[in-house]
Amino acid sequence: MCSLNVTFRTPKRRKEVVTCGSIPLESSYQRVPRCVYISTELYEFRGLGGKSAHSKHRFFSWGSRHSEKFVVDFYISDFQSGLRALVKAGYGAKVSPFVREAAVVDVKRENIELSSSFLRWLADRNLSSDDRIMRLNEGYIKEGSTVSVMGVVRRHDNVLMIVPPQDPVSTGCQWLRCLLPTYVEGLVLTCDDNQNADVVPV
Repeated sequence: MCSLNVTFRTPKRRKEVVTCGSIPLESSYQRVPRCVYISTELYEFRGLGGKSAHSKHRFFSWGSRHSEKFVVDFYISDFQSGLRALVKAGYGAKVSPFVREAAVVDVKRENIELSSSFLRWLADRNLSSDDRIMRLNEGYIKEGSTVSVMGVVRRHDNVLMIVPPQDPVSTGCQWLRCLLPTYVEGLVLTCDDNQNADVVPV
């Protein structure tokens, strides 16, 4: 872990505990409260002659049919040193999240009858609920999660902040995610907290 006593122009990675800012989020399907980042993805499997999720959806593959991603400003805290920083991730800031998603709904052909909560979720988004093989994945960073943040450390009016860098930065090797070094824009957020909620086969 890097020390915050650094030159404020160099991107730094920190691993700290999240606390919400003034506008917390709630996850779309599971309704997990006090989140700072939420992601919900609806995937559909296209078999032979099946319906496509989008124009480039190939046969015998999963395609994204609907996607929701939101992020807001939040705080990270180092309880050992007592340092606290504001992460400027909201209001249109460029953010590259690396957050594990978990399947929360799994619709299979042999069990196509949908739960009322999933039907309501589809209806709220004007999505059809006809004979489709679907999977709903959800990921989030909630208050109390441990995260790594890569950005530029600055101080403004005695408030320590981490803001997006102006130039793309390298993520480095992430062997646990089978990712080779790549360059991304904006703040880099990673969270490996366990989000393996019980999958609901509907």
